[in-house]
Amino acid sequence: MKKLALLGGPPVIEGLLPAYCSVGPEEVEAVADVARSGCLSSFYGSWGDQFLGGAKVKAFENAWAEKFNVKHVISVNSATSGLIAAMGAVGLGPGDEVIVPPFTMSATVVSPLFYGAIPVFADIEPDTFCLDVKSVERALSPRTKAICAVNLFGHPAPLHELRRLADGRGTALIEDNAQGPLAMENGRYAGTIGHLGVFSLNYHKHIHTGEGGMCVTEDDRLAVRLQLIRNHGENVVEPLGIEDITNLIGFNFRMTELSAAVGLSQLRKIDRHVPRREKLAETLSRGIAGLPGLTPPKVRDGCRHVYYVWAFRFDEHTVGCSREVFIRALNAEGFPCWGGYLRPLYFLPVFQKRIAVGSKGFPFNQSEVSYEKGLCPVAERLWEKELICFETCAYDIDDVRAAKLVEAVRKVYSHRSVLAEHAPSASSS
Repeated sequence: MKKLALLGGPPVIEGLLPAYCSVGPEEVEAVADVARSGCLSSFYGSWGDQFLGGAKVKAFENAWAEKFNVKHVISVNSATSGLIAAMGAVGLGPGDEVIVPPFTMSATVVSPLFYGAIPVFADIEPDTFCLDVKSVERALSPRTKAICAVNLFGHPAPLHELRRLADGRGTALIEDNAQGPLAMENGRYAGTIGHLGVFSLNYHKHIHTGEGGMCVTEDDRLAVRLQLIRNHGENVVEPLGIEDITNLIGFNFRMTELSAAVGLSQLRKIDRHVPRREKLAETLSRGIAGLPGLTPPKVRDGCRHVYYVWAFRFDEHTVGCSREVFIRALNAEGFPCWGGYLRPLYFLPVFQKRIAVGSKGFPFNQSEVSYEKGLCPVAERLWEKELICFETCAYDIDDVRAAKLVEAVRKVYSHRSVLAEHAPSASSS
């Protein structure tokens, strides 16, 4: 093969990969229709016909319920808002514990803090990167109020196992399904297997409304609580005759009519958008299969992986060069990727300094939960040494470009001995 681009040779892929844009004339016309109506939002923060939003919001929620075969859908202005609402809906209070993974967007693990609850980290599986059930079992305590499973990169966590575990203890299972619309486990959609599920409609997700999110549940009581937390629930507990007002101090987590109109158009396209990412990921996985030291992402039996991110494992001892130089070589060939996904979230200052609300350590001063290095060894190893990530959702990749991405990986791999000479290798460290 030709000389590595990192060392002055020609890159496999010239220029930047084209960005993926899912917005088309349908979304433009939908927004224009709402703008012409003059009604950009129809929510009122008091009880009445508009407490649950306007026509577009209600239509979007109904369409989502039909698509994902779920009873209740509550739209919100972001998945972060949805996670906060979900934590409140299940009744979290000061000193309660919520088991969370260390690999996820930070909103997942800080959302319990809004109710004075304590995030407790459990480790992840080394091949699907989702919560490890055995680690969750070890993290359980009498104070555990909820488990928050993240369907990371678009692969379902062991959701049915976690649901059985949660049900057996009277604990809530909340799914952060921000990255996994249309992912499935055993014939059911991810996001609908827990007691509550939260989807993201952030601008770089599979489908989006710019910012936005959807909460789903089969539970009538939880649905009402989500609606009240979304929209100033303190004003409506009396007219609704609600006796248990725990956590029903509401926020403004409301979705606009504009966002809902975009969401309706996007939802109609989801069965086109998601399979594109699956096809690309499967091409990449086949392309690196059989290369010692590179392990394609695993798809557990009975699961559908929708590949928000395509992530493979790198064994520097087998390959013979460091992950860092391998990534630099891939980037030079035009393959945009990065290492580790993110640093395990218990290393964030909020956990290391144990200060969240006020300056006196609340709520951490009520707990001796550890956030020390070594807490989740699998996640730490993946971050430090093994994981290489490519954001499949970000790019418009046709079959020709997909083949070029595979060519770039195989080219860099074939020059691994040269890379070892230009950077410290695993074998010499």
